[in-house]
Amino acid sequence: MVNYNPKSWWGLIFRFHKSDTFRILLPALVSIALFTAAIAYVHVVWLPGWLAGTPVVHSLLGLVISLLLVFRTNTAYERWWEGRRQWGALVNASRNLALKLDAFLPKGHDSRAVLAGLMGDYAQTLAHHLRGRLPPGVSMPAGHGPNQLAARLLGELNRLYRQGDISGEQLLCLNGDITAFTDVCGACERIQKTPIPYSYSLFLKKFIFAYIVSMPFCFVPQFHYWSVLLATFMFYVLASLELIAEEVENPFGDDANDLPTEQIAETIRRNVHEALTVECRS
Repeated sequence: MVNYNPKSWWGLIFRFHKSDTFRILLPALVSIALFTAAIAYVHVVWLPGWLAGTPVVHSLLGLVISLLLVFRTNTAYERWWEGRRQWGALVNASRNLALKLDAFLPKGHDSRAVLAGLMGDYAQTLAHHLRGRLPPGVSMPAGHGPNQLAARLLGELNRLYRQGDISGEQLLCLNGDITAFTDVCGACERIQKTPIPYSYSLFLKKFIFAYIVSMPFCFVPQFHYWSVLLATFMFYVLASLELIAEEVENPFGDDANDLPTEQIAETIRRNVHEALTVECRS
């Protein structure tokens, strides 16, 4: 995720990040500008008056497409924010579990390091699981990595219960936090595996394309060569909103604006080791 100062207006206006939509859309912007310029040239030089379009219709269509894009961006941001909420819940569940274990287990107990390692590995494995790969340094059989680590964590707690290191009431108290781990994983998988419906995304892209391509025929009779700037700018705004929505609707990838899941996982790893007073692995 990109860290920035939202109060630095001039710095943001003149900053071109690798994820900036202007870089991505530059070839298309040039194409739209050339297309509009060609229509304006024909209208002004070759066939004066051959177009008699009016921008009124496009103004009405612009209102419709604006409403569609508002819905699109809001839906995408809700998915991004829901992903952040789930990872916040994982942070809280990990801290709560570590604090309870610190209170239940005596200082210097061998299971402290084991449990801290499993909790730290769970967050790291979940981050990589959502990206479709295993984390470096964590070995496990093929399958659902987060579930395997949750099973190991629960198995270690059951072993402590059978040994008498924790009571049945304490085990029940810890079980809710383990369940929260799986709930977070399931919610993140729901976001990842349920994209915006294909038909809606396809329709919106076609609508934007048709709107921009037909724009020169309506604006050239009135604005002539200024239509090049108008059409290019409108395409930049509309297409940028769609690109931003595409990027943030899956917040667990490697894009610049995706959630910093690996950093959050590292925070969880440090916090649980600190709470259980064991040395944090590098």
